[in-house]
Amino acid sequence: MIPLYHDFTDERVLVFGGGPVGARKARRFAAEAAVTVVSPTFDANDYGDAELVRAAPTPEDAADWVRRVDPALVVAATDDEAVNDAVGDAADEVGALVNRADRSRSVDGLTKSVVVPATVEDGDVRVAISTGGASPALSKHLRERIEAELDGAGAMAELTGALREELRAGPYTAAERRDAVRAVVRSDRVWKALRTGETKAREEADRVIRNTVGGER
Repeated sequence: MIPLYHDFTDERVLVFGGGPVGARKARRFAAEAAVTVVSPTFDANDYGDAELVRAAPTPEDAADWVRRVDPALVVAATDDEAVNDAVGDAADEVGALVNRADRSRSVDGLTKSVVVPATVEDGDVRVAISTGGASPALSKHLRERIEAELDGAGAMAELTGALREELRAGPYTAAERRDAVRAVVRSDRVWKALRTGETKAREEADRVIRNTVGGER
């Protein structure tokens, strides 16, 4: 599989299964998409802003649910493999993406299977972690380790984005602009200022740029 990001804005996601796994998937996608969760029971799990439909789909009527909702992505997260198989087949028939919570790779001819990775976010910066479904425990462990490293990355992205635009409007060559931004990204002093919330992060970045490409021209 090749990692890709998919924009689910104005799309619909259909989740079969209201247990902890289905709830986690619902929360994840409800941040961007319209989500419908179909399950015979719902417990105290947090489903985000998802629409909850109390029903017990069978393998025979899974296709009707998929056609009725017309989702961009279908999540099969029930504890019934026959239902999950039927849900996957139905989604594949209409060209929808499929996420099987009980399987990590496409099987039985399914060509549009997707794995939902563990993610770490800081502002607009996101890192996705996947073991291909082989070890969710490892994904969780790596996510926890990366969270600390990513602290301040969102602010760094915002800062260097602004610097790129300003440098582009100046007298610098493309190579000088690239070197300047890279120097800022690699500066421990800039990172420290961003992580501690100090207002002098921009001042530190300007100092790094002056030392890298010189002052006004």
